Order: sequence, then structure tokens, then C-alpha cells
Amino acid sequence: MAGGMAVEATINQVTRYLDLAGVFACAILGGAVARTERLDLFGFLVVGVVSGLGGGVIRDTLLQHGTPVALTDYAYLPTALAGALLSFVISISESAWDRLFTALDAAVIGFWAIAGAQKTLAVGLGWLPAILLGTTTAVGGGALRDVLLRRVPAVFGGNGLYATVAAAVAATMVICTALGAPLAGIVVGVVGALLFRVAAVKFGWNLPSGLDWQPQSRLAAAWRKHRRRRNPREEEGD
Repeated sequence: MAGGMAVEATINQVTRYLDLAGVFACAILGGAVARTERLDLFGFLVVGVVSGLGGGVIRDTLLQHGTPVALTDYAYLPTALAGALLSFVISISESAWDRLFTALDAAVIGFWAIAGAQKTLAVGLGWLPAILLGTTTAVGGGALRDVLLRRVPAVFGGNGLYATVAAAVAATMVICTALGAPLAGIVVGVVGALLFRVAAVKFGWNLPSGLDWQPQSRLAAAWRKHRRRRNPREEEGD
């Protein structure tokens, strides 16, 4: 019993540190985006905090298991502010981040996907919510940041399988926890995120965009023929 409690305490502590590491790194990235948008110091701080804390706040709100940890643990907000201030003082552009900090970005995906999945499992939810909220934790802050700046969220495409890596890491954590080896899940998840994300960026792996396939049934062919009659300029899709 005592050994199990010790392992659980260790996992919770490791999860907290991973969460804070993700907050710091994503706040730096938020500041890099703020520099690209030519914002002032206040803009850096706001964008950095949203980027660093947004995913965790969404996760904790959906879990409905108390106040979001970013508002109860006083380490979170100063960590996000420190990351934003660092990117304000040191010139890091968004393009430079993409070139130089791919490994750090990949590690953050792993940190947050693991933290989100573990916290979801800890409150008694099942494997599917754990994967969903693990992924949300990893991508939510960046999506909120982009919406705040009136940009299409980067997670929606052309990002080297960002959300896919997060989902894979969260699933890995869920499986390892079910097998009774959550610490192994943390290690495998972080290493897997690094390898998967770096390979995706290096080789240009992305999910397919909209497909051009159209159904070939007689009904579909008759419908396309009817549309072409109404609009002769429409290109044939057969």
C-alpha cells in the first residue's frame, strides 16, 4: 500500500513538472508569435500566458474536478510570464522557432499530452477521454493564441502532425497505465514525441487535405450531369 502511494505521488510530481515545462516553452513560442505580430510588452504577456496556460485551463475546465490548476498552483502564472518575458528580451521569431526549436516543441507535445492523459485517468475517466484531453492539453493553448490573433490555428494543417503526435503520446500513456507501468509511459511518450515530431518536420509528413474523390453511382452521375447543365462552366469531376 505504501509503495503504491509512493509511486502515485511520484507520478503526480513528475506530471506537474512536465506540465510546467510545457507552460514555459509554449509561453516562449507565444512570445515569438507576438514578435511576428509586432505587439508591445503587454501583448507579449497576454499572448504568452494564453499560449502557455490555455490548453491546461481547457482540460481542467472540461474535467470539472475543481478550479483549474493554473489558478490554484502559484507556479503556473509566473512560469508563463517568465517565458513571455524571455521571448520579449531575446529576439526569437516564429520562423526561427520552427527551425531551431523543433526538438523542444516536440518535447512539449509529449509533456502536455502525458500530463493531460494522466490527470484525466486520475479523476476516474476512461481511455477515450484521456486521449482526447491529452491531445487538447497539447494543442489547446496554441489554438487559442491563433484565434486571439485572428489566424487560422496552426494545428489545423501544415504543422508536421502536431495533433497526431499528441494523440499518439496520450494513447501510449493510457496503454502503459493500463499495463501498470505509468512511469514507462512517461519515458516512452516523451521519446516517441521527439522521434515522431522531428521525423514529421524533417520529411514533411502531413495529413491529407480535402480529397477530390466523388461517388461513382448512377445517382451521383445524374446529379453531376444536372449541375453541369445548370452551370456549364463547372469543371467535370468524373
